[in-house]
Amino acid sequence: MATSDCDIAVVGTGIVGLAHALEARRKGLTVTLIERDHRCVGASIRNFGFVTVTGQGAGDTWNRARRSRDVWAEVAPAAGIAIEHRGLWVLARRPEARAVLEAFLRTEMGAGCEVLEPAEAARRAPWLRAEGAAGALWSPHELRVESRDAIPRLTAWLEAERGVRVLRGECALGVEPGAVRTTRRTVRAGRVILCPGTDLTGIAEPWLRHHEIRLCRLQMLRVRPRGGAPLGSAVMSDLGLVRYRGYAALPEAGALRRRLEAEEEESLAHGIHLIAVRSADGSLVVGDSHHYDATPEPFAREDVDRLILRHLGEAVSAGGFEVTERWTGVYPTMDAGDALLLAPEPWLRVAVVTSGTGASTAFGIAQETMADA
Repeated sequence: MATSDCDIAVVGTGIVGLAHALEARRKGLTVTLIERDHRCVGASIRNFGFVTVTGQGAGDTWNRARRSRDVWAEVAPAAGIAIEHRGLWVLARRPEARAVLEAFLRTEMGAGCEVLEPAEAARRAPWLRAEGAAGALWSPHELRVESRDAIPRLTAWLEAERGVRVLRGECALGVEPGAVRTTRRTVRAGRVILCPGTDLTGIAEPWLRHHEIRLCRLQMLRVRPRGGAPLGSAVMSDLGLVRYRGYAALPEAGALRRRLEAEEEESLAHGIHLIAVRSADGSLVVGDSHHYDATPEPFAREDVDRLILRHLGEAVSAGGFEVTERWTGVYPTMDAGDALLLAPEPWLRVAVVTSGTGASTAFGIAQETMADA
């Protein structure tokens, strides 16, 4: 078997692995990325590409998201990644939802945000269906990239411009002090970082088995607005306020949850909340739902898609939508937090984002993991 030498070997080329490769190169370290597939096909390209700051859980997640947003803003132009749009509108359709937004505004995480009356929100964002709403929150902090383009572009840039070696189509079989064994070679490295994503039973299993991690399957759609919907920023609505921890942890969220349980029982049962973002061609990426299992089934349900589209129609004015693509995504999750960062040995790190916040927090996580490198 061939042998390679580097300072850092990273297993996994999803956004978490790429973030660690970037941070290592910024420290002047040599990096080898090891990827079992020939290109990234997992959660990192199946999401919204929505780098979300506002609404993230207070503390670590929110701080990581702010740092990650800044890294995205710096790296995207260098890597040829278009920032499709910036900012976030959260449309409050119920008075209880507005109360949550106003409470959020009073926290440190609400800095720079505004809660607007429906008429002012409609003036500034004509695509919002603000009639009859209770108000809307505007956040300037977010940015959006096209995940399926951004991840391969970031990988190619790291490889061509930053000197990262990428080994594709090689499964990592085992890890030991100073080395990773793959199906083709032994990669010798001073430190090994495992970023297994959804591969919870693979090379990282010995360190993950004692943590209650399961997988979450979500349904996503790409739609084309029939009447046009410029959607200059991301859009969310009431259901997100009882799901995103930065809102849901507020005392005011209790009244909203009780009302939603009475009015949106089916959507809550499927873990649905609305996110809509725009692509360069004018289409929208829309989702999503959340179903949990140790091994999620791969089959999407039409009734769940219809619920997602109904919520889209309630928040965005477009004269209807034509579905052009459907897909499912899977990511790890656990109740204890949004990320699991382990240092079981001086030479070994394990990093798993245990929530849907990978694109939003990966660069911040890598900064923490690599702080002592």
